[in-house]
Amino acid sequence: MRRWLALVSPVLLVACSKAQPPAGKWEGGYESNGTLVVARVEILPTGLVKISAPDLLGIADTSLEKMAQNRARLAAELANGWGDVAPRAFEFDGKTFRKPGGVAPQMVWDKTTNQMTLQFYFGNNPALPVHLRPVTEFHDSPFASG
Repeated sequence: MRRWLALVSPVLLVACSKAQPPAGKWEGGYESNGTLVVARVEILPTGLVKISAPDLLGIADTSLEKMAQNRARLAAELANGWGDVAPRAFEFDGKTFRKPGGVAPQMVWDKTTNQMTLQFYFGNNPALPVHLRPVTEFHDSPFASG
């Protein structure tokens, strides 16, 4: 019986342990239906999360030139403000990040592709998924490839 407990105990500890968030960086943007969002996420080795996502709403009837200016402005706001973003804790179940004690998903991580999806909430509307790609370093523009 003791031998069985000795073998099962480590398995139970692993099964009951808290999922560790994936350390890394993700960035990306969303542009559709008059909404523009740029975003960065960094998960530190400690599991704390830095996140920033400036946005513009109600810009559906914007010229291509003005939209390019909006994208550049938000990208600059994201890059320039990144140093001031404080890391914070989230609950993580191996896939979904939630605010501590919260119910609504804030981010969803796909382990197979290492893609992070930021769930963006505007008022009482359903969440807007903003798909972020993994990066080794952040770009000046979150729309940059690579």
